[in-house]
Amino acid sequence: MTAINDDTVASRISRILADRIVTGQLEPGTKLRQDHIAEEFGASHVPVREAFRRLEAQGLAISEPRRGVRVASFDLKELREVAQMRAALEVLALRHAAPHLTPAILDLAEEATVAADNSRDVRSWEGANRRFHRLLVTPCGMPRLLAVIDDLHAVSARFLFATWRSEWEVRTDHDHRAILTFLRQGEIENAAAALERHVQWIGRKPVKNASGSTRDAFAIVG
Repeated sequence: MTAINDDTVASRISRILADRIVTGQLEPGTKLRQDHIAEEFGASHVPVREAFRRLEAQGLAISEPRRGVRVASFDLKELREVAQMRAALEVLALRHAAPHLTPAILDLAEEATVAADNSRDVRSWEGANRRFHRLLVTPCGMPRLLAVIDDLHAVSARFLFATWRSEWEVRTDHDHRAILTFLRQGEIENAAAALERHVQWIGRKPVKNASGSTRDAFAIVG
């Protein structure tokens, strides 16, 4: 019973910390102090350590000898790697999911696209965008593949929040509509090709640093 409780607590801690990292509340390089987190959540060190391991597996934290666990940093090279991995794995999942995509599922995916197009902030857009992608790949019935794709979406969201935390630009996602059209017409390979291009599109936006200087920030906007 204790092991089950620890696992449940670890899941909750890792989920909350992941959200803080993804949304930028915990910045790159921030030390994750085991004692402080255990106290915050009223937990022992066992589930906290497990939560840290889960964050490391997601690429959101890094464990360093004699320095403890810190929030992982990220750069453009990593962003490109995530985009390429998402393209390969989501296309694989879509090919397996396609025979099981019902008109009802595609209608829900279209609703998610409309919600994303009408989003006024990055958090609501990211949620709707992730819902669209998840609806299309979940019927593949490959839980390990879906778990990796979920982790990649979390990392993608991190870049997105860092770039468009403020001044969100409302957009119409023509790629989503093209993918849905191909799927409704049974053109699976065209849908897969459109998805592959879509998730590798990297947007650039000038962002002001705390010092007042400006830098280019990048994010996967797909």
